[in-house]
Amino acid sequence: MSSLSLDSRDDDAGGIETPLSDNRLRQSSVADLGVQHILEALPEPIYMTDASGRITFYNSAAAEMWGVRPEIGRSEFCGSWKLYWPDGTPLPHDECPMAATLKERRANRGLEAVAERPDGTRIPFLAFPTPLFDADGNLTGAVNMLVDLTERTIVDETAQRFSAIVESSDDAIIAKDLKGRIISWNRGAERLFGYTAAEIIGRSVTILIPLDRHDEEPDILGRIRRGERIDHYETIRRRKDGTLVEISLSVSPIRSRDGRVIGASKIARDITERRRAEEQQHLLIREMDHRVKNLFALAGSVVSLSARSASTPAELASTVRDRLNALAQAHALTVPSTSEATGRTEQTTTLHRLIETILAPYHDCPDNPQPRATIAGPDISIGGAAVTSFALLLHEFATNAAKYGALSVTEGVLNISCHEEADRFVLTWTERGGPPVERQTDGDGFGTVLGKATVRNQLGGEIVRDWKPEGLSIRLAVALDRLGAQ
Repeated sequence: MSSLSLDSRDDDAGGIETPLSDNRLRQSSVADLGVQHILEALPEPIYMTDASGRITFYNSAAAEMWGVRPEIGRSEFCGSWKLYWPDGTPLPHDECPMAATLKERRANRGLEAVAERPDGTRIPFLAFPTPLFDADGNLTGAVNMLVDLTERTIVDETAQRFSAIVESSDDAIIAKDLKGRIISWNRGAERLFGYTAAEIIGRSVTILIPLDRHDEEPDILGRIRRGERIDHYETIRRRKDGTLVEISLSVSPIRSRDGRVIGASKIARDITERRRAEEQQHLLIREMDHRVKNLFALAGSVVSLSARSASTPAELASTVRDRLNALAQAHALTVPSTSEATGRTEQTTTLHRLIETILAPYHDCPDNPQPRATIAGPDISIGGAAVTSFALLLHEFATNAAKYGALSVTEGVLNISCHEEADRFVLTWTERGGPPVERQTDGDGFGTVLGKATVRNQLGGEIVRDWKPEGLSIRLAVALDRLGAQ
């Protein structure tokens, strides 16, 4: 192909410009004009120069990529406004791939560079400059085809971003072929299953599947071959150390450019913590159900037992209200100040604190500045049903003391001592300074029935009352292992 000689007009078909000077290149043949139209019709940017590097032809695709129309016969080596190497270093026009081809008289194909348009847009491209020689071997110029890499760059950047997302994901992301061989393995998979990518790529995915679940893999591969997607399939897999882990598995087909299924991608998420949270939730629901039922049963028992000693409806209502209020105060001691959804433990209180709460209404006495009640001896933690049992017992002791004993007069005092005896905890309730005590025996009142039902059956202990003339003394002994906080 010889250099093209161009006339002084714009060619509507080819978008070609020619200078108006005597030294312009002239058209050498009708065949050259045909080649000119062929080059113009090509979708890739193409341009030509003479032996000195002056541009003699460019097609519309080249002008579109450059964003400018170079001056035919004057612009040299490349029609772009500015040039850069791929790393952003400025590239002088006389050092570009076309200039190197003319200087070295040989093709420099596949070199990458970046063209900047006047609007600042940068277009990465590959250059394929090839020198042209006449029949005598003289260099007459060169032709260059440019390949716009913008789309490839976008694809590469997208692929890099996607790869970074996959690699940094907390979930295990795995790819396998249709034979079940692992071909991709991210860090999430390494953390979840314990294998490094080097250890497991190329091996069968069945290495992760427990023996009793090997029938899952053929079914999964069969569905993938049919182009189906599997969402949130919950199963169990085996780690490198042999331990089992519960996972949620999503599997999608991988397709080739022509749409054929060539493999599968898997996203595995560890659901161990979710399972634990669900189990904890179910446990709390069962516990709440149990406690609500117990609460109703206890309320029914309080009403029934209180009715035995009440002489009027008003007295019954007052007694039941006071006893339920005592239970509410005791229950408040076991409620945590903050709630945590996980790691919840049984809340406890201490016996001393419970005693102080039950006796709080009787502390104030304007005629006697001295404390009405003292507590001595070691404290002990109590929890669960033991709190309810102690609350009811202590409420009965305090109520009787306020009606008939030391707390019914201003000068009366109450001494409570605690100590341990082997596998039992002993509380001694001693009243002094109250009205003279007449000899009494255990009857069938609430306190007596409560002592039999609660102390013996629930607390594994005993209760003994001693009506001394100077005041009532109660010895309450309970099993340490029934206090619910050991």
